[in-house]
Amino acid sequence: MSRFVRTALQAGLVAVLAATSAQAQLLGGLGPLPLPIGSSIGHLPVVEPLLGGVIATPAGQQAIQPTLDSVSGLAPAIAESGAATLEDIRLLRLQKLIRDNPGLLEADNEGNPVRRGVLIAANPDRASLQAALRVGFRVLAENVEPQLGLTLVELAAPAATSARSAMKQLKKVAPGLQADFDPVFQPAGGALYPAAGPTAAASANVNGRVIGMIDGGVASHPSFRGASIEQNGFAGLPKATGHGTAVASLLVGNQPDFHGAAPGARLYVADVYGGSSAAGSASVIVKALGWLASKHAQVINISLVGPPNQVLERAIRALQARGIQVVAAVGNDGPAAPPQYPASYPGVVSVTAVDARGRALPEAGKPVHLDFAAPGADMAAALPGKGFAKVRGTSFASPLVAARLLLAGSPQRLAPEARPGHGRVGRGIVCGPCRVDPRSVGAK
Repeated sequence: MSRFVRTALQAGLVAVLAATSAQAQLLGGLGPLPLPIGSSIGHLPVVEPLLGGVIATPAGQQAIQPTLDSVSGLAPAIAESGAATLEDIRLLRLQKLIRDNPGLLEADNEGNPVRRGVLIAANPDRASLQAALRVGFRVLAENVEPQLGLTLVELAAPAATSARSAMKQLKKVAPGLQADFDPVFQPAGGALYPAAGPTAAASANVNGRVIGMIDGGVASHPSFRGASIEQNGFAGLPKATGHGTAVASLLVGNQPDFHGAAPGARLYVADVYGGSSAAGSASVIVKALGWLASKHAQVINISLVGPPNQVLERAIRALQARGIQVVAAVGNDGPAAPPQYPASYPGVVSVTAVDARGRALPEAGKPVHLDFAAPGADMAAALPGKGFAKVRGTSFASPLVAARLLLAGSPQRLAPEARPGHGRVGRGIVCGPCRVDPRSVGAK
C-alpha cells in the first residue's frame, strides 16, 4: 500500500472525502470517487486526490481513462513517477471501470473488477451444482471445451446478492465446488476502444507456423498485406482496437520499412472484448483458449493482466499439457502492484520490457517469476488503418518473445539468445534487433 493510501486511511479519510469534488474536476469529469462506506465498491482504498500532482496532468488523466490515442501506452512522465504513484493510478483506473459499468461489474475482495453477481466453476460435480441451485443460484451458461477437457459453468448469484456474498454462500453449501469470481482482464498498456475501419483480412501466404493472440480485434493495415490472419469474437463480433492492431503487427506485420518478429506465421486472433472495456473476463478468455487450441496454435500471446483465477489457471495447465506455450506480459502498474496474471502462473513465459538502452522499464510489474525481456519502448507498432505509433509497455514486448519462442520451440532453446540488460530482465533480452526505430516509419 502506498504512502498516499496509508495517509488517507490513517486520517480517517476526512481530507479525501472533502476533496472529491476538486478531484473530479482534475480528472476531467470522472465524478467523485466511491465513498468508503455504503457504496458498492466501498471497500476499495481511497487515494489522496492529487497523488503528488501527477494525475492532475493530461498524461495522468489518460493513464486512468485511456483512449484510442493512447495505444502507445503510458507517457514517460507517468511511467517514471514511482511505484507508489503507479499503484494508486491502477486503483483509480479499476475504480473508474467499475463505476462506469455498474450494471455489469462490481469489485471482488481485492478491488478487482469482476462480473456483477456471477461466479464460474470448472467441471462442477452434479451434487455440488444441485446444492447451489437449491439456495437460489441459476446456471447462466454451460460450455464444454473439449480441447481443454473442461466444462465451464457460469452461475448467477441469488437475487440481490453480490458476487462477494455469493462466494461466501457457495463455499458453505457446496464446499467441493471449484468456483471463483469472473474477473475482467485489461490490456497491459494501450487502449481497448474500437478503431474505425475494417478488421484485418486473411491471405494464404504462410510458413507452417501457427501463433495465437488473445486481445482486442485487429484492424486492417498495409503491413498485414500477405499475412494470414483469422479473427473470432468471444464477446460479440470482432472489433478492431488500437492495442490489438499494435500487438498483431509486432507478430506478423511485414512491409519494406516495418516488420514483426514472426512474418509468414499464421495468426489467429481471439477478440475477448468486442469493443467493450467491461468485457475480457476469465470465462471469455477460457473459451478463446479453447478455440486457439482447436486451431493448433503452437504459442499463444496474452498481453493482458488481471488477478489470479482458478478456472483460468486450470485452462492454461490444460494447454501446457498439450504442449501449447503461453507467453504473457507482466503489466505496467509498477513493482508495488500485486503480481499480475496469467504472467505469474507456473510455466507461463512472463515478459517484461526494456528501452533502447536495454534498461528495464520502471513501470513494469513484478511477477511471481520473470523469464525474458524484449524491446518495449522507443519502438514503432502499427496504428489501425495506416501509419505507426511510438509504443511503450510490456504489452509490446510480449509478442516479440512469443514470436521468438515460436521459432525456437522452447524457452530452453530461446535462452541462449538472451543478452544482458539493466534492471530486472529475467534470463535476459531477446529479439533485441526486432525493434523498429519510430523515426524510420514516421511514428506518431
